[in-house]
Amino acid sequence: MKLRDIAHSRAGDKGDISNLSLIAYRQEDYALLEHAVTAERVRRHFAGIVHGEVTRYLLPQLGAMNFVMQRALGGGVTRSLALDAHGKSLSSVLLDMDI
Repeated sequence: MKLRDIAHSRAGDKGDISNLSLIAYRQEDYALLEHAVTAERVRRHFAGIVHGEVTRYLLPQLGAMNFVMQRALGGGVTRSLALDAHGKSLSSVLLDMDI
């Protein structure tokens, strides 16, 4: 199953840091997300894009988690040569992860 089947995501960026939230549609699916979507797994999923540390913050009362990905945007929007280096598009990449 894809993450998008049980969760949605929001994203933001600042400089070379991408910030992704993962929010369960239903509270009862949060435990599965907490178990399956670790910081290391997210780092591997974004191999080639994220070149720094990935930190996961849990928000169980909200059925959500937040991932802060360092060195994830090619130096930042004003320095990257990528067409779309913004963190916004990375939320779609996260939701494509198989669990």
